[in-house]
Amino acid sequence: MWNENTPIYRQLKERVIGMMLDGLLKPGDALPSVRQVAADYQLNPITVSKAYQELVDETLVEKRRGLGMYVTEGAVDKLLASERERFLSEEWPAMVERIRRLGLNLEQLLQGAQKPGAAV
Repeated sequence: MWNENTPIYRQLKERVIGMMLDGLLKPGDALPSVRQVAADYQLNPITVSKAYQELVDETLVEKRRGLGMYVTEGAVDKLLASERERFLSEEWPAMVERIRRLGLNLEQLLQGAQKPGAAV
């Protein structure tokens, strides 16, 4: 369940971000309580708090005193913008280089994307 090479709080943070990007957590939705997440995943509550605090620091989540943590308005747009930028600056250049090395053309790539089971 957890990857040994990455701190658990970062992995938990990435799971919450994934839920936001997938539409499972929408602006205004409450995050599960620190205690609940700690119990569900058998984690130290401090680990969960650290993940949540990073989300707060990035203004993706806000603390509401006595109520809990909530997804902020605009969080998904902010995430999409940063993820797109990261993809274009880090991942895409590596893919383009691999495509070039393999001698693939646009037609071949599009045909591959249309095969059953291929993500489009």
